[in-house]
Amino acid sequence: MEHSERINRINELARKAKTQGLTPVEKAEQKKLRQEFLAVFRMNLRAQLDNIDIEEEDGTIVNLGEKFGSGKGPKS
Repeated sequence: MEHSERINRINELARKAKTQGLTPVEKAEQKKLRQEFLAVFRMNLRAQLDNIDIEEEDGTIVNLGEKFGSGKGPKS
């Protein structure tokens, strides 16, 4: 399933949950889709942080991925 299809299905299930309620199978599908979405979101955010460097007041360069998790390492 493509990313946009997953988002559409998540939204569809959310709307149905508000109006009619979900079957146990649909609830399981919704949970699985949300977990997949969050995993991809976190992976993309980590990749972005790994590519951002900040210059501190003392002139050192700090990589956000390194500062807040695993990353490509500090630069000098």
